[in-house]
Amino acid sequence: MAPRSRFDRAYYERHYRDLRTRVATSASVRRLGDFVAAYLRYLEQPVTTVLDFGCGLGHWQRVVRRHFPRARYTGIEVSAYLCGAYGWTRGSVVDWIAPEPADLVICHGVLQYLDAAGAHRALRNLARNCRGALFLEALTREDWEHNCDRARTDGNVYLRPAAWYR
Repeated sequence: MAPRSRFDRAYYERHYRDLRTRVATSASVRRLGDFVAAYLRYLEQPVTTVLDFGCGLGHWQRVVRRHFPRARYTGIEVSAYLCGAYGWTRGSVVDWIAPEPADLVICHGVLQYLDAAGAHRALRNLARNCRGALFLEALTREDWEHNCDRARTDGNVYLRPAAWYR
């Protein structure tokens, strides 16, 4: 019998769908996305292609459609469950490479699941896939200790200081 995937249906039910334990909502990502889109407009950064690494339930896809309706969005996801349910492209932020770099690359809440070596490779890969702007967010030890709701946030991550985090 194959080992159970960490990012299976139960994981997404707990952290994204259950009203009592979800860490993010479509509305919270929409607010964050509104800010990112406004900043990109301020920078006059054109957005015609978007790569979303760790796209999860696709909250960023809705943001992209609203702010950049002509942009081509590609959701990259390591979870076989979500790829089957939503049709995302199966791949990892560590080594998946697009045919062409994107104008906007999103990596929201992914790096903390990688050990230091994997995170370092992922950062190089994000740079390789990006020709414009990168939105990068990762849970840090300081966040875990002082800022996040531990009842909702997945603490089964790498929080030790790593060379990639400054």
